[in-house]
Amino acid sequence: MREAGGRGSTDGGSRSASGDVPGSVSDGASGGASERAPGGSPAGVGVAHVERERMRAALRGARRVLPEGVRRETVRERLDRLVADAPAAYDLDGWTDVYGNDDGIIGELERRTAGALGTEAAAFFPTGTMAQQVALRCWAGRTGNATVAGHPLSHMEVHERDAWAVVSGLRMVHPTSAPRPPTAAEIYDLPEPFGALALELPLRDAGFVLPAWDELTATVEAARDREAVVHFDGARLWECGPHFGRTLPEIAALADSVYVSYYKSLGGISGAALAGTEDFVEEARAWRHRYGGQLFQQWSAALAALAGLDRELPRLPEYVAHAKAVARALDEGLAEAGVPWFRVHPGVPHTHQFQVWLPHPPELLNEAVVRQAEETGTALFRDWYEPGPAGPPGVALTEITVGASALAWTDDAIRSATGEFVDFVDGVRRVG
Repeated sequence: MREAGGRGSTDGGSRSASGDVPGSVSDGASGGASERAPGGSPAGVGVAHVERERMRAALRGARRVLPEGVRRETVRERLDRLVADAPAAYDLDGWTDVYGNDDGIIGELERRTAGALGTEAAAFFPTGTMAQQVALRCWAGRTGNATVAGHPLSHMEVHERDAWAVVSGLRMVHPTSAPRPPTAAEIYDLPEPFGALALELPLRDAGFVLPAWDELTATVEAARDREAVVHFDGARLWECGPHFGRTLPEIAALADSVYVSYYKSLGGISGAALAGTEDFVEEARAWRHRYGGQLFQQWSAALAALAGLDRELPRLPEYVAHAKAVARALDEGLAEAGVPWFRVHPGVPHTHQFQVWLPHPPELLNEAVVRQAEETGTALFRDWYEPGPAGPPGVALTEITVGASALAWTDDAIRSATGEFVDFVDGVRRVG
């Protein structure tokens, strides 16, 4: 964090005059930041004055791109990439799947996923929203309690249109509204029983933050003491190992069920998995059919997921390590450019993703992104957006995902591009 009149850094967050953390929501709220459109920004927010097609063209035309993001590809480009990856991922003389019930490509993906997580079984789902609803509905039936303890900044609360309540008849209580995972003490202090504790690892909308390993195990133990099961919203669990200093099977072993995504971090087309014991996964398959998830064929998504497991999963520790250097260089670059207030959060990223905050409206920053990409061939950032209704006015944030495209960036290159971006911001402000 940098503020006018002095310098300092903290992982605890930058607070406004009222003491509230920008982007946090009050306990009991079921909303939060707007649901994000493809590319990361909330639908309809942040790109009002920068046409989306212009932004897309600028990013596609850039020679150097720091943050990974959703690839904007033509159908032909995506098919070509899938064909290039396919032979190493799966035997293409095998059959396509039919409703996912054969022992073909879907079964291979499920076995590979269970093996990576160290669970007895895994079931493929078309979406994570469906997978998590099914998991928590199964646990509600098994525990006899439809109340779920979760975070108001979790994906289920912020980005799924209250599907857990409207579709699945569940009820959510919040151990904390602080922008971090709940602690063991907060689980013990919940004033009412709950059947399941849902933990998002990492907590994306709080800045992709994770607890320490001892804190996580204590929180899980607290839930067990409260006679509740534990479900991990692990859409991005794949990259959590370096922070915890544990393997994926060790992390997954703490939970009764685990959801993982195939397109977040692994670069797949779509799809998710729900992993756990054989009997739990078998029950989840039945609910998957009831929820409309028994698609006729899903082989293309499964093939891309297998390729992602082969290509991206082994590289994630490298991305996580480089994210720390990228965050430090951005922090230094913004300070050297004389920006009066900014925030890189967390200061030391917990995964390969983190946030950057600047004191400007998103449309101004997005215009600067486009101009830098168009005029210099460098894309330092992607979409900027408002931090949600609880954030202060005139402030915007962006998410940085460090992947293969960032590995070639040196500290000096990042600091130089950061100063250049600030110049573009100042230019847009003068014209506007």
